[in-house]
Amino acid sequence: MKAWENNIRKVVPYVPGEQPKLDKMIKLNTNENPYPPAPGVFDALKGFDADRLRLYPDPVVDKLNTAIAQYYGVGADQVFSGVGSDDVIAMIFMTFFNSDKPILFPDITYSFYDVWADMLKIPYEQNPLDDEFKLVKADYYKANGGVIFPNPNAPTGELLELSEIRDIIEHNQDVIVVIDEAYIDFGGVSALSLINEYDNLIVTQTFSKSRSLAGSRVGFALGNRELIADLNRIKFSFNPYNLDRLAIRAAAAAMRDDAYFQKTRQQIIETREFAVAEMEKMGFEILPSKANFVFARSEKIGGEELYLELKRRGILVRHFSQKAICEFNRITIGTLSEMQTLIG
Repeated sequence: MKAWENNIRKVVPYVPGEQPKLDKMIKLNTNENPYPPAPGVFDALKGFDADRLRLYPDPVVDKLNTAIAQYYGVGADQVFSGVGSDDVIAMIFMTFFNSDKPILFPDITYSFYDVWADMLKIPYEQNPLDDEFKLVKADYYKANGGVIFPNPNAPTGELLELSEIRDIIEHNQDVIVVIDEAYIDFGGVSALSLINEYDNLIVTQTFSKSRSLAGSRVGFALGNRELIADLNRIKFSFNPYNLDRLAIRAAAAAMRDDAYFQKTRQQIIETREFAVAEMEKMGFEILPSKANFVFARSEKIGGEELYLELKRRGILVRHFSQKAICEFNRITIGTLSEMQTLIG
């Protein structure tokens, strides 16, 4: 081994969902929205002056942050936007998780958290879910360097009620608490109503799921002005021009088109409930889901075997090798036609 190899950061990377090359594949593995972006997005991009791509984008992302702020009834200085919620949460890790005490998150959850912690040398503890795959809030009462968890959780789809989130925040007044709400638009109540009540709370969301812009990579965080200013200091020390002009324009248009957003998210919710009912008739166990996916297993066929058989038939779902969940598959809710083919 060469001496310089000792200085390379060693980390087990996050493994993204497979992106198939076959056009006819029914893709139910990465929780993308099955419907196109809002009509306003198409209009915004058609009217874009391509000559402006020679110029850097707005580093403060004013138009997008203002659109988000107006939608949620907060100040624009309470909004931080980034390249998907992954970028936003990575900035949060770099900014706020800087203690000798471990940060806390579930053992079955979004698998990027431990990757960031390992890469940034942040100590962490993973708290086990209970026998019903639910987060145990009492596990987050102990001393720590910060708390983060998705709500609804991924890949299980389980939702914590707002009262339970409030309880966790109450027990963690001296650290930053982050609620990752990538899937909140498909069920449950957002913790956004608490950001003006708790000055240590950050809520993150994304345009990738409910607003059909996974390909544009836009996410955002909301919190008090001081926390957002702290995030911006790190952003401007790392990557000031983090969102490109097209992404900003598309996301702002998507945020303004509330009627389309409400229509498509309701379609996904209704299709989810249809799929759950039909799969339960077939003998599947489905965890309660408030996301745009379901977590399912069957006593008739193993998790990996089902994943491979569906792939052979042109349907791609997500299988995890982690021992506690290896008999499950996470299945994105597609269009009604796609789900009927799956169930078929």
